[in-house]
Amino acid sequence: MSQDETGKPRGPIAIESVPWREFGKGVRFANRFRVLSDTHADGRKIGVSYEELPPGKQSVPFHYHMVEEEHIIALEGEATLRLGDERYTLKAGDYVGFPAGQRAGHCLINETDKPFRFIMIGDHAPHEVCVYPDSGKMVVDAMDHHMLRLGESLDYFDGELVDEPVR
Repeated sequence: MSQDETGKPRGPIAIESVPWREFGKGVRFANRFRVLSDTHADGRKIGVSYEELPPGKQSVPFHYHMVEEEHIIALEGEATLRLGDERYTLKAGDYVGFPAGQRAGHCLINETDKPFRFIMIGDHAPHEVCVYPDSGKMVVDAMDHHMLRLGESLDYFDGELVDEPVR
């Protein structure tokens, strides 16, 4: 959104002019968002989206980032922030940040009967590793967004031909 088709700088845009995108799965996960700064399409380092979490829904699976950093600015309504073992109420005017490498999962849950609206800000790291503690998974972006199951630890030499001479 920073430049037009000719590469000239683009001035301000109305958030309402940006189309909604939907995200979710099953009865638990759902939200919609308007991408204001797209790290994938624009090549920007910082992504910004205007988001809406419907009543009775969770934003995304509980997760934390090893390389990327995220920030939330609450605009309207209320949501429960699950952060590590704690729960906090977020309401209009609240801010929270999730530093890269903070091994405390986070997600939003709307336990009210009204939508929760917020701004999500985050950087894009091509070598991100994201961990999902509730489901025991992790995703490695440097491996084409490959999802792996956590819990299996391997020895450094696992699978190597340690008892065969070098040829």
